[in-house]
Amino acid sequence: MSRVGKAAVTIPQGVEVTIAGTSITVKGSKGTLSRQLPAGISVKKVESTVVVERASETREVRASHGMIRAMVNNMVSGVTEGYVKELEIIGVGYRAVAKGQDKLELALGFSHPVPYAAPKGVTFEVPAPTRIIVKGVDKELVGQVAAEIRSFRSPEPYKGKGVRYVNERVLRKAGKTGKK
Repeated sequence: MSRVGKAAVTIPQGVEVTIAGTSITVKGSKGTLSRQLPAGISVKKVESTVVVERASETREVRASHGMIRAMVNNMVSGVTEGYVKELEIIGVGYRAVAKGQDKLELALGFSHPVPYAAPKGVTFEVPAPTRIIVKGVDKELVGQVAAEIRSFRSPEPYKGKGVRYVNERVLRKAGKTGKK
């Protein structure tokens, strides 16, 4: 039995969980999230907790048991606190400009600016030209948006220039040595 899957998800005050067939909807102060459950996994609301159970012991159902419980937990914490990913830009002339709360324009050393529009439910903050804060209630979506922004110019190993997560450690290479 999955140790993660066995644990019940506690529902804090102000969060409403609705279970309808194979879908679960979580509503809180920051927003609403819903998800379809895979076949073989059921969710029950017991008092102020949510319990994830599996119907059979097949390999696919056992593999998704703990993951679905973690997703429900992420939904509950997302609608109460939200999720944040911070990115920093390193390089001469590299910068980000916010165009409203859901659009970015990045200058990353290309001959053209790189525009990026956030999907619904994700917002951007640019407190400094070299810092981007991605916020949202869906953990998966916030991580995906941050990864897409990072992929425009991922950090290179020689000078470390590019877009990286805050506190990300980039392995640096020595480069060429001159002839002596």
